[in-house]
Amino acid sequence: MDYLLSQQKLTGDFEGEMVWCTMILAQAVIVRTILGRPYDAQDRRQILRHFEVTQASDGSWGMHPESPGYVFFTTLAYVALRLLNVSSEDAMAQRARRWLHQQPVGVEGIPTWGKFWLAILGLYEYKGLNAIPPELFLLPEWLPFHPRRFYCHTRLIYLGLAYISGKRFVASLPEGLVADLQSELYTTPYKNIRFEKLRHTLARGDVYVPITPVLRLIYDGLAIFERWHGKKLREKALRVCIERIEYEQTTTRHQGISPVNGLLNTLALYIENPSHPELEASLAGVEAWRWEDEKEGLRYVGARSNTWDTGFVLQAISEVSSPENRIVTAMTKAVQFLDHAQMTQETRDFAHYWRDPALGGWCFSDGAHRWPVSDCTAEALSGLVSLYEHPGFSSVPRLEPERLRDGIRFILSRQNADGGFGTYERRRAGKLLELINPSEMFGQCMTELSYIECTASSLAAISHVRHLDPEFEPERLEAVSQRAIALLKGQQKQDGSWQGFWGINYTYATFHVSRALRLAGVDAHDEALQRAATFLKSHQRADGGWSEHYTSCLEERYIEQPETQVVMTSWALLGLLEILPANDPAIARGLLWLLSKQNPDGSWPNQSVNGVFFGAAMLDYRLYHTYFPVWAITRYNHIIKGV
Repeated sequence: MDYLLSQQKLTGDFEGEMVWCTMILAQAVIVRTILGRPYDAQDRRQILRHFEVTQASDGSWGMHPESPGYVFFTTLAYVALRLLNVSSEDAMAQRARRWLHQQPVGVEGIPTWGKFWLAILGLYEYKGLNAIPPELFLLPEWLPFHPRRFYCHTRLIYLGLAYISGKRFVASLPEGLVADLQSELYTTPYKNIRFEKLRHTLARGDVYVPITPVLRLIYDGLAIFERWHGKKLREKALRVCIERIEYEQTTTRHQGISPVNGLLNTLALYIENPSHPELEASLAGVEAWRWEDEKEGLRYVGARSNTWDTGFVLQAISEVSSPENRIVTAMTKAVQFLDHAQMTQETRDFAHYWRDPALGGWCFSDGAHRWPVSDCTAEALSGLVSLYEHPGFSSVPRLEPERLRDGIRFILSRQNADGGFGTYERRRAGKLLELINPSEMFGQCMTELSYIECTASSLAAISHVRHLDPEFEPERLEAVSQRAIALLKGQQKQDGSWQGFWGINYTYATFHVSRALRLAGVDAHDEALQRAATFLKSHQRADGGWSEHYTSCLEERYIEQPETQVVMTSWALLGLLEILPANDPAIARGLLWLLSKQNPDGSWPNQSVNGVFFGAAMLDYRLYHTYFPVWAITRYNHIIKGV
């Protein structure tokens, strides 16, 4: 507990790094170089430090800390190193270049996103890039493949890509550097490469979702369109795109929904006008995603998890039977953070810009970028209500009841027709849209879905608030809850598990659903919960813990890894504690293993990746290693003491 409390920030929130890959760092180096805003000497040293500690022994960089090398990530890292004035003869650069040259299709097979980044640097020809036409944003909105129907991250990334590629922008870099990079990246002389033949050439190891026949046909048609489109139509499309980019930057306080589209937006503003009034703020906004320490250097996270982590910490600590004053003080600060992080004003003109209402929601982060999410809102509400209902936290400030109701209204606005819940928005299109997924490296990223974890978190929060505020729309919330329960039960796998989307994988989802069903009043002896307990117990290791491997996300079946995991064990215990008696031998063995792995300072070891998005992108939520084991222990103690 002491170690967990020591992780609280001065602002009252808890946040651990969400570790992904070097892509954003490399792209930040590229954008700053193009803008003529290079990093200073100290930042450069720290950036090189991060590239050094993340490079694999074979010279490559991968999708995540445990992945094999990717042509995409390795190429971007290599280019970034050279833009940082690292010599081509530097050992780190040599290892990367050697690895790239050993790949069957080399840099020529870099996925489309990589082709784009190379093209804007003069290291690849636009004729070899599958078109991303800005005219896409002029299509009638009723079309089933209109970008307004895309998943919001996908929609906004391709907005920036469409504008920049639509302008056929190529940066003004020193000719000598460009020529050197052209010769270093490719084994074939650059002038001899027929880029127009490479549009569909992809490095096999980089591909998670291959180009479908339908998408290939569309690409081939767009290649013709790019040669013959009207100039006035292109200009109109570019105006629409840049206006939407400007809106996104101003309404997100210049951060973007993520640093991926934030960097694209910043570059687009520069291309539109090197003196654009939003450019300086946008460049500064990218730094909101910055993470730095001496051990691993300077990098950029794909998301900030302030609200997400804080919500779970509140729930873990709310299980403490008799909290000491220092714990109450810490939770007071955490509640004050969540108070300020809630969306209490609506986003202007949200419907015109294809956004859903934001009022009442919480973001994954501190709320600055104003993109709230269903499960982030849900975990914040569950954390708050868990404290409010604990007599030991009676002095903790309370949000006004209407604020909690606004949070529930926000969650309800994300419920899909099937009873499940999306993330940022309701689902706007069907699964057929995945047939035109252009990302190649990511799956199920074209539209919102009914996510198991979001549905479970939302159901849990609704149940918490219903208990605290029984007069708030009881009939509606009962109907919503029953639809969510039906969705969850209907999605249970034959072995008793649920498949995750945002965590690894079956263990994570089964924990969430078990908790949610119990909070919603489902009896522990219900068949679905008993099957869930059987699933969890069947994968308990001989030492008492659990250890699901990230490849279970890729292969869609439970795969065990050699080393027992703190986070997986905590999730499994939290799930079992909702279903089985606390004195069940499986729970006792799991707790003993968990306690045996605690470090002298109260922490637990950082181990393997534990999160995921879009099927292939694994994440390491660093604070999961702290608050989930604490929660498992406090939950057990709570039940044993009958508090």
